Amino acid sequence: MSAQNAPERPATHCVILARGGSKGVPGKNLRAVGGLSLVARAVRAGRAAPSVTAVHVSTDDAAIAAEARRFGAEVIDRPAGISGDGASSESGWLHALEVIAGQGRPVDRLVFLQCTSPFTTGADIEACLAAMEEQAAACALSVIEDHSFLWSLDAEGRARGTNHDERQPRQRRQDLPPAFRESGAVYCVRAEDFARLGRRFCGPVALAPVDHPPVEIDSLDDLALCAQIAVLRGGSEGLGCRADGIAAVVMDFDGVHTDNLVLTDETGREAVMTSRGDGMGLEMLRKAGRWQLMILSKERNPVVERRAAKLQIEVHQSVDDKVTALEHWLAGQGLGWDQLLYVGNDVNDAAAMARAGLSACPGDAHPEILGMADWVLPQPGGRGALRAMCDALLARV
Repeated sequence: MSAQNAPERPATHCVILARGGSKGVPGKNLRAVGGLSLVARAVRAGRAAPSVTAVHVSTDDAAIAAEARRFGAEVIDRPAGISGDGASSESGWLHALEVIAGQGRPVDRLVFLQCTSPFTTGADIEACLAAMEEQAAACALSVIEDHSFLWSLDAEGRARGTNHDERQPRQRRQDLPPAFRESGAVYCVRAEDFARLGRRFCGPVALAPVDHPPVEIDSLDDLALCAQIAVLRGGSEGLGCRADGIAAVVMDFDGVHTDNLVLTDETGREAVMTSRGDGMGLEMLRKAGRWQLMILSKERNPVVERRAAKLQIEVHQSVDDKVTALEHWLAGQGLGWDQLLYVGNDVNDAAAMARAGLSACPGDAHPEILGMADWVLPQPGGRGALRAMCDALLARV
């Protein structure tokens, strides 16, 4: 089929509801998991889905609006009348649809993402949209396969098996009838059907099983659990196969190997703090033999040379134009930009990160860098960020 005859992609708009108030977790949507706020994680998931035309955040809160814009979303001002605890999600979504359509933009499909599901990926969204199309459904939702034994109460208040017969020999979990529960992360609808009925289940429903931690954040305990999961996962959710083609890892020094602080004595001599855990991770990465490693620093400081020598990693200092330096270095290694993972933390790293096949930053990087990095590491610079990166890369070997 020629490009001229190829069907146009449906106009698919992602809508994220993120109001400012929350009773269970105050300021919930701006709370961080793995170095990113919940609203930022939702926006990044929407932007990572190739089928999504645009991502919109509907909010009544100026700080959330600023955060949404910083990560590439459009903002819809949510009226006070549909921003309280009693307002339904459908009312917010219908208002967003009205605003988008009122701008003269086509809307064929809507994707609704929940900030309370912090591990949603672009692949999850694509799976939902694909299920809806393949099954000719009006809507679809992300679900998690559930092998639990379910119970209910009869008229006398006694327990009865719902998906099993307690009067029969006990079944194995895997022999129970297939069951699925909502993950709470992704809902997709055909805009026309949703506008007509005003509810998310607006016709035949398709299910899209997803494989992410089955946690929705409704309490501080949920938030703490998700933060720990992010640490264990190394912030690598959504990377997919992008990391598999990486053959070189280049790192800035200040703010990546260090906490970006420097101790200066009366003679002008400088000292910095680095992490033994980071050092161990980089040693394992080097010994694995799959990646060329290099430190690329704007500054010249003996401490950088000493640290690089200890780690047995190549180092280049006093580099203002990092893109040109990397062009020459990659050519010398016989590698291309698509094979490079660049780890930076501040605005002077932005150009190199934009060119690299994969970019990463510590969880305390400059806001501009947090907004553009493919991979936000869950720890701060100099305090485990590089170890998280190393562990995630080595886990793929």
